[in-house]
Amino acid sequence: MAAPLGLFSVFAFALLLATASASYPYAREVFSYSGAKGPSHWGHLSSNYSACSNGKIQSPINVVKNQTVLNKGLTPLTQDYHPANATLGNNGVTVAINFEEEVGALMVGNKKYSLKQIHWHTPSEHYLDGVHHAAEMHVLHKANDGSIAVAAVLYHYGKPDPFLQKINKRLVQLGQETSGLDKESRIALGLFTPKGIIRSTSKYYRYIGSTTTPPCIEKVVWNILGEVRTISKEQVQALRAPLYSDCKSNCRPVQPLNGRKIELYDNLSH
Repeated sequence: MAAPLGLFSVFAFALLLATASASYPYAREVFSYSGAKGPSHWGHLSSNYSACSNGKIQSPINVVKNQTVLNKGLTPLTQDYHPANATLGNNGVTVAINFEEEVGALMVGNKKYSLKQIHWHTPSEHYLDGVHHAAEMHVLHKANDGSIAVAAVLYHYGKPDPFLQKINKRLVQLGQETSGLDKESRIALGLFTPKGIIRSTSKYYRYIGSTTTPPCIEKVVWNILGEVRTISKEQVQALRAPLYSDCKSNCRPVQPLNGRKIELYDNLSH
């Protein structure tokens, strides 16, 4: 996709850490979620994607709750977001809200990660105790040293998600513009506040993994929130409508843990 950083999913964000705007091939030309360019083939599509096949700390994973390790040294995920200009974009493989200016940050321990993008996967990429959820939201952040931290929110079917309701009309518009056409698009949201994207951090699971799309870059700090939120079937359909026909289910299969430790933060233990 030849577009500003604003339209990128995790894969483009990871590849272009050092820049705020750049070009990237159309997603259809790079990878897919099925067929010859599906997840099992990503590592062979480009020499830059070798970690997708050979990496040892890949994402997503299945979080088995009774095998997590309580770490009382972990601290709450402190968020400080404020309104900023944003766009709602579709790059064929995901729908994303992209911020074109400073919008605030997430504190992970003593390290500051600036918010860059919010995007969704349907169904979820991470599992909790083997349960595959209806959807997953990735709130993507980048530190000054280029490192990435993601806050992941899982959803099960139920009442509409209030945050998605805020962009419902624009999301429907995006789907109407691109559904069945296999093309990219973006819509200006104007001044937009990300307040409410992370409602509760009283419990979360942390592990070190990778981006979940090519180039599958490792050493990403994942924070999977313990609160599973609700999303309506109509909202899931709206998130899928703009995507390429072979990317409607845009979730990578779970990856081997390979001995990694999954840490638990629970404020009830403090």
